[in-house]
Amino acid sequence: MKICTENGLKEALRSFEEGKLNEAQKIIDNLFEEDLDCKEIIFTNRCCTYWIDSTKRLNAINDRFEQTEYIFSEWKTFQSFISKEKYSYEPAMYSVQKGYFLMALQKLTALFDEQDSMEKAEIYKKAGICYKKLGDFENAKNCLSEANNIYPHLASVLAELADCYSLCGEDRYSKVLFREAFYIAPEFIDLDFLDSELIKCLIKGLEEKGYFGRTLSFWIPVYGAINGIFNIRRELSAQEVCKLKQNIYAMEMEFKDPDCNDEILIPKLLNNYFWLVDHYVLTKEKVTKINEILLKIKILDNTIYKLYTK
Repeated sequence: MKICTENGLKEALRSFEEGKLNEAQKIIDNLFEEDLDCKEIIFTNRCCTYWIDSTKRLNAINDRFEQTEYIFSEWKTFQSFISKEKYSYEPAMYSVQKGYFLMALQKLTALFDEQDSMEKAEIYKKAGICYKKLGDFENAKNCLSEANNIYPHLASVLAELADCYSLCGEDRYSKVLFREAFYIAPEFIDLDFLDSELIKCLIKGLEEKGYFGRTLSFWIPVYGAINGIFNIRRELSAQEVCKLKQNIYAMEMEFKDPDCNDEILIPKLLNNYFWLVDHYVLTKEKVTKINEILLKIKILDNTIYKLYTK
């Protein structure tokens, strides 16, 4: 790459980071006059034109909360779009991410006075994700903790908080929170925004086994337990044990229906069995009770049983 081209690209990327997309486009257009075939310029131009069009669509949305919903869904669309490119220019990706999530954060902080607790927790969660994407993990944890205080035990919030702890090297806290989140509601956890190697390695392993989409989310806690990732356990309250047993009974009854969705039900039931086994072990219950649950696991999925008990 020519030095003048490199310097021009740096200038364009600075404009990206500052959210000055039209200014960045002018710089890129000038660079094309000097070097039409430069792959770095071509990639940066793809990013720029995409975000100019996207910003126009964003500005057409009047509701501020809907704007934040659009911002996060559009980031996933962009990731899918750009992944099809044969060449990726990492400095451009970094600058796009920085500029995009700074813009998103500005819109979110303007909504911090929201009164509805569910929406307010969602706003703080999204702000936490923005800070995380910007590498500011301390503010990310603060926002996510606030989201959890406002509306406790949301799986999506706990998973993001777990992700932050792992990115900070605090895997013990991370494992506790990931285990909790994927027990509460795997279907509400957006895997696309999780960045830590702890969870990404687990997701990649499941994709290699052929799991995708919603089904993958339900298998994460199963293989998380088997692979020793979700291995920091806690004692359950009497109320939690009662609810766990009720859930297991309901799922066992549902499983008898030939029309049940066993792709989801099997991993969900396995995870609940794992939690009950852990509870029995922690409370030093009789071995017969543990063996009773292990037998249920074996009948439900013998392969998982072998992996779980080896």
